[in-house]
Amino acid sequence: GGHTIQLWDIATDEQLKAFTGHTDWVRSVAFSPDGRTLVSGSQDKTVRLWDTTTEQHLETLTGHTSVVWSVAFSPDGRTLASGSADKTIRLWNTATGEQRVILLIGHTAPVKSVAFSPDGVTLASGSEDSTIRLWDLTSPMLLQKD
Repeated sequence: GGHTIQLWDIATDEQLKAFTGHTDWVRSVAFSPDGRTLVSGSQDKTVRLWDTTTEQHLETLTGHTSVVWSVAFSPDGRTLASGSADKTIRLWNTATGEQRVILLIGHTAPVKSVAFSPDGVTLASGSEDSTIRLWDLTSPMLLQKD
Protein backbone atom coordinates (compact mmCIF):
# COMPACT_ATOMS: atom_id res chain seq x y z
CA GLY A 1 0.00 0.00 0.00
CA GLY A 2 0.86 3.66 0.24
CA HIS A 3 2.67 3.20 3.55
CA THR A 4 5.52 1.20 1.96
CA ILE A 5 8.37 2.51 -0.18
CA GLN A 6 9.40 0.13 -2.95
CA LEU A 7 12.54 0.24 -5.08
CA TRP A 8 12.22 -1.36 -8.51
CA ASP A 9 14.58 -2.48 -11.23
CA ILE A 10 13.03 -0.77 -14.23
CA ALA A 11 14.79 -3.06 -16.71
CA THR A 12 13.36 -6.27 -15.24
CA ASP A 13 10.28 -4.81 -13.50
CA GLU A 14 11.32 -6.58 -10.29
CA GLN A 15 10.97 -5.15 -6.82
CA LEU A 16 14.44 -4.88 -5.30
CA LYS A 17 13.72 -3.49 -1.83
CA ALA A 18 10.85 -2.47 0.41
CA PHE A 19 10.90 -0.05 3.33
CA THR A 20 8.04 -0.29 5.80
CA GLY A 21 7.31 1.69 8.95
CA HIS A 22 5.24 4.75 8.06
CA THR A 23 1.73 4.64 9.49
CA ASP A 24 0.13 6.74 6.74
CA TRP A 25 0.69 7.60 3.07
CA VAL A 26 4.25 8.33 1.96
CA ARG A 27 4.27 11.65 0.09
CA SER A 28 7.94 12.15 -0.81
CA VAL A 29 11.27 10.33 -1.03
CA ALA A 30 14.87 11.30 -1.83
CA PHE A 31 18.27 9.61 -1.88
CA SER A 32 21.32 10.96 -0.07
CA PRO A 33 24.13 12.03 -2.42
CA ASP A 34 26.07 8.82 -1.72
CA GLY A 35 22.96 6.67 -2.27
CA ARG A 36 23.33 4.91 1.08
CA THR A 37 20.38 6.60 2.77
CA LEU A 38 16.80 7.10 1.67
CA VAL A 39 14.63 9.74 3.30
CA SER A 40 10.84 9.77 3.23
CA GLY A 41 8.14 12.20 4.28
CA SER A 42 4.64 11.05 5.15
CA GLN A 43 1.13 11.97 6.02
CA ASP A 44 1.95 10.53 9.46
CA LYS A 45 3.84 13.84 10.08
CA THR A 46 7.25 12.15 10.26
CA VAL A 47 10.47 12.13 8.28
CA ARG A 48 12.18 8.75 8.24
CA LEU A 49 15.70 7.72 7.28
CA TRP A 50 16.44 4.27 5.82
CA ASP A 51 19.60 2.30 5.03
CA THR A 52 19.34 1.43 1.33
CA THR A 53 21.59 -1.63 1.67
CA THR A 54 19.94 -3.35 4.63
CA GLU A 55 16.44 -1.80 4.26
CA GLN A 56 16.67 -0.99 7.97
CA HIS A 57 14.87 1.98 9.49
CA LEU A 58 17.57 4.29 10.89
CA GLU A 59 15.75 7.19 12.47
CA THR A 60 12.39 8.93 12.76
CA LEU A 61 12.45 12.74 12.84
CA THR A 62 9.44 14.35 14.46
CA GLY A 63 8.34 17.95 14.86
CA HIS A 64 6.07 18.71 11.93
CA THR A 65 2.42 19.05 12.94
CA SER A 66 0.94 18.05 9.58
CA VAL A 67 1.71 16.13 6.37
CA VAL A 68 5.35 16.16 5.23
CA TRP A 69 5.00 16.89 1.50
CA SER A 70 8.63 17.20 0.48
CA VAL A 71 12.12 16.11 1.50
CA ALA A 72 15.60 16.79 0.09
CA PHE A 73 19.24 16.20 1.03
CA SER A 74 21.84 18.95 0.71
CA PRO A 75 24.59 18.23 -1.85
CA ASP A 76 27.04 17.26 0.93
CA GLY A 77 24.44 15.03 2.61
CA ARG A 78 24.86 16.78 5.97
CA THR A 79 21.52 18.58 5.98
CA LEU A 80 18.03 17.37 5.29
CA ALA A 81 15.15 19.71 4.47
CA SER A 82 11.49 18.84 4.92
CA GLY A 83 8.48 20.89 3.86
CA SER A 84 5.08 20.42 5.43
CA ALA A 85 1.41 21.32 5.31
CA ASP A 86 2.09 23.02 8.67
CA LYS A 87 3.56 25.86 6.51
CA THR A 88 7.09 25.32 7.78
CA ILE A 89 10.38 23.96 6.54
CA ARG A 90 12.68 22.12 8.92
CA LEU A 91 16.40 21.66 8.42
CA TRP A 92 17.79 18.56 10.13
CA ASN A 93 21.47 17.97 10.89
CA THR A 94 22.25 14.48 9.56
CA ALA A 95 26.00 14.62 10.23
CA THR A 96 25.71 14.14 13.99
CA GLY A 97 22.55 12.05 14.04
CA GLU A 98 21.03 14.64 16.39
CA GLN A 99 17.55 15.92 15.76
CA ARG A 100 18.90 19.47 15.78
CA VAL A 101 16.45 21.53 13.81
CA ILE A 102 16.34 24.95 12.21
CA LEU A 103 12.77 26.06 11.52
CA LEU A 104 12.08 28.24 8.47
CA ILE A 105 8.86 30.22 8.80
CA GLY A 106 7.38 32.53 6.18
CA HIS A 107 5.01 30.62 3.93
CA THR A 108 1.30 31.14 4.59
CA ALA A 109 0.13 27.82 3.14
CA PRO A 110 1.43 24.23 2.87
CA VAL A 111 5.02 23.85 1.63
CA LYS A 112 4.85 21.38 -1.26
CA SER A 113 8.48 21.33 -2.47
CA VAL A 114 12.01 21.94 -1.24
CA ALA A 115 15.30 21.84 -3.18
CA PHE A 116 18.91 22.78 -2.44
CA SER A 117 21.10 24.73 -4.84
CA PRO A 118 24.07 22.72 -6.18
CA ASP A 119 26.46 24.55 -3.80
CA GLY A 120 24.14 23.94 -0.82
CA VAL A 121 24.07 27.63 0.09
CA THR A 122 20.45 28.29 -0.91
CA LEU A 123 17.25 26.40 -0.28
CA ALA A 124 14.26 26.95 -2.54
CA SER A 125 10.75 26.22 -1.31
CA GLY A 126 7.45 26.22 -3.16
CA SER A 127 4.10 26.63 -1.45
CA GLU A 128 0.37 26.62 -2.08
CA ASP A 129 0.56 30.33 -1.14
CA SER A 130 1.67 30.82 -4.79
CA THR A 131 5.21 31.82 -3.85
CA ILE A 132 8.67 30.39 -4.20
CA ARG A 133 11.04 31.46 -1.45
CA LEU A 134 14.83 31.39 -1.53
CA TRP A 135 16.50 30.92 1.84
CA ASP A 136 20.15 31.93 2.39
CA LEU A 137 21.45 29.10 4.55
CA THR A 138 24.57 31.10 5.47
CA SER A 139 22.49 33.77 7.18
CA PRO A 140 23.30 34.10 10.91
CA MET A 141 19.55 34.40 11.57
CA LEU A 142 19.07 30.80 10.42
CA LEU A 143 21.76 29.36 12.67
CA GLN A 144 19.69 29.45 15.86
CA LYS A 145 17.91 26.36 17.17
CA ASP A 146 14.14 26.43 17.43
